[in-house]
Amino acid sequence: MMKDRVRHMTSRMRGRSLAQVCQDLRAYLPGWKKYFQLLEFPSVFRELDRWIRHRLRALQLKQWVRGVTIFRELRARGLSPRDARRVAGNASRWWHNSGMRLIGVALPNKLFDELGLPRLAT
Repeated sequence: MMKDRVRHMTSRMRGRSLAQVCQDLRAYLPGWKKYFQLLEFPSVFRELDRWIRHRLRALQLKQWVRGVTIFRELRARGLSPRDARRVAGNASRWWHNSGMRLIGVALPNKLFDELGLPRLAT
């Protein structure tokens, strides 16, 4: 249920910016966390945090569309030319690329914190 709602909010077909998607999630996630906070499963919250950020990274890669744009944006965010080329070469594999560790350098968790995305695991 929760994952379905997050899937809808982070759908790559909705045409919304990363900031707008984070704003939607900021309205939904704290209430969901508060409801389930009585459960003592920090590992579940950690996994959900990872999954949500993975989806957001995939959303951003999808929005950059072309390999040239992906390469340029990743270089601007501090990735080496070799690593940026590696990701941009597989431009249509958003989910696969968004799970790579090196994408975490270009799109770190700190970016999502600055956009106001709440963390489930504290």
